[in-house]
Amino acid sequence: MKSNIHNPSYSEQPKQYQNIKIMTKNTILTIIAIAFLSSCGNKKSESEAEATPPIANTTTLTDAQVKNAAIQTGKIEQREISATLKLNGKIEVPPQNLVSISVPMGGYLKSTKLLEGMYVTKGQVLCVVEDQQYIQLQEDYLLAKAKIGYAKAEFERQKDLNQSKASSDKVYQQAQAEYNSLSVMVQSYGEKLKFAGINPNSLSTKNISKSINIYSPISGYVSKVNVNTGKYVNPSDILFEIVNPSDIHLALTVFEKDINKLAIGQSVLAYTNTNPEKKYPCKIVLIGKDFSEERSTVINCNFTNYDKSLLPGMYMNAEIELKSQQSNVLPSDAILSYENKNYVFVAKSNKQFEMKEVKTGNTENGFTEIVSDDLNEATVVIKGAYALLMKMKNVEE
Repeated sequence: MKSNIHNPSYSEQPKQYQNIKIMTKNTILTIIAIAFLSSCGNKKSESEAEATPPIANTTTLTDAQVKNAAIQTGKIEQREISATLKLNGKIEVPPQNLVSISVPMGGYLKSTKLLEGMYVTKGQVLCVVEDQQYIQLQEDYLLAKAKIGYAKAEFERQKDLNQSKASSDKVYQQAQAEYNSLSVMVQSYGEKLKFAGINPNSLSTKNISKSINIYSPISGYVSKVNVNTGKYVNPSDILFEIVNPSDIHLALTVFEKDINKLAIGQSVLAYTNTNPEKKYPCKIVLIGKDFSEERSTVINCNFTNYDKSLLPGMYMNAEIELKSQQSNVLPSDAILSYENKNYVFVAKSNKQFEMKEVKTGNTENGFTEIVSDDLNEATVVIKGAYALLMKMKNVEE
């Protein structure tokens, strides 16, 4: 069945209907244009706001304001300022005070009672190690020692016979070679026994043992325990580490630009991060002679008094007071810290004041060193500078 509905073309539509569609289209285009222009206007306003220059760095006061702010002015003066060099580093011990314990010939760890932090004395037994190679070594030594007695007697007998021509040179030389060979073996086995920790002079057939004792070469504290009972250890394995902290020193890192300010014997005050109020006096005893890639070297300081609470590896800070020198200074109240920068106010004519950035150095006894050179003849606000800053900020707001 065919539909009787007829969809007229644009030209066939009534003129009034055509006008409505045109007006609607124009209205939509107009709205889009307005939105676009508004967006551009907002962006322009934001960019203009971002590009707005900061407020002027000058401000002017009336006589009444100068009086109320109690403003006083002055000039840069010369004073002696003691510079303080701040360094950091850590506590170390000399190589002879830090010992790594190993087993020269390896073996199984039979027993040990060491724990980290325990104190041991020089010569104390640290552990017992056992292995069949120690039995073999003692056997070889005793057999060679037993044979050398006969070889020595035979050599001396053949020597006498050879002198009387009752024995040939060949027999005499064989006896001499046998005796010399056994002498070398006895000496060699004896040194191996010493290396393993066994005294060859006290060794006999009655005291052959499969185990050896490992003794502490120094007195100190056990800083590391790397093994457990029953473990096989190689000669290259480190069983324990022992440190003697009685000769600790402080190793501080100093950069190249500051190295000429230091000297042997200079006083140092060290402190920890956990207790910065407690100071440990030290003296510089050694200054490094070469620099790392970061252009720094190490200085070594000895503690004046040994403190058991200071342990190797502990990080510390240090302050070194350098020689006093004449410097350009201003009262510390004249310097303002604003937005991570330092400023002073310079007095101009007609009660006008200019805020000027300055570079500062060390501070001592209420005076701060001024590194900037362009203020030597300037008149600077030494009291009331904060009131000027507040007025300038209020004007900005």
